[in-house]
Amino acid sequence: MAKPEIYVSVDIETDGPIPGVFSMLSLGAAAFQRGTRVPFATYEFNLERLPGAEQHPDTMEWWAKQDPAVWAHVTKDPREPTVGIRAFVQWVQALPGNPVLVTYPTWDYAWVSWYCTRFAGKNPFGLGGLDVKSYAMACFGLDFKGSTKRNYPDWVFEGAPPHTHQALDDAIGQGVMFMNMLNRV
Repeated sequence: MAKPEIYVSVDIETDGPIPGVFSMLSLGAAAFQRGTRVPFATYEFNLERLPGAEQHPDTMEWWAKQDPAVWAHVTKDPREPTVGIRAFVQWVQALPGNPVLVTYPTWDYAWVSWYCTRFAGKNPFGLGGLDVKSYAMACFGLDFKGSTKRNYPDWVFEGAPPHTHQALDDAIGQGVMFMNMLNRV
């Protein structure tokens, strides 16, 4: 019998627009089974900045406008990237099924793939994942530019926590949105 798919909603926070030159600061993940909208497992950690990495001025300007408590949360107790990412990969591999990466937007995939490949030698999700924005585009007949949260039906957000820019909160929120669509459409 085939293992069930486990939908792993991942959100990241960074200090710039691309991995390697800039650093991932925080990663949150929430694992969901089909037919539910409550995660059965969650994982969150913060990472040390990459040696020699920059901080993008536009990104840091954006962070300066956010609640300082959020910045404190995403930079508290950072792990060395090899330790943090390897532990995350082990967590994903221990899930009771085939992990499918779920992100909003696709941008997060590039970071997850780069960090997992660089620091753990493999991406446990393989070469792709599901993007909530693209999935909504297909579900609701929207064009890509119009496939934004403000154009989704209210029921998509039922049970989703507010978007806080804390990686785990946002991973749970986008995971709930995806599961609401997957379970209904």
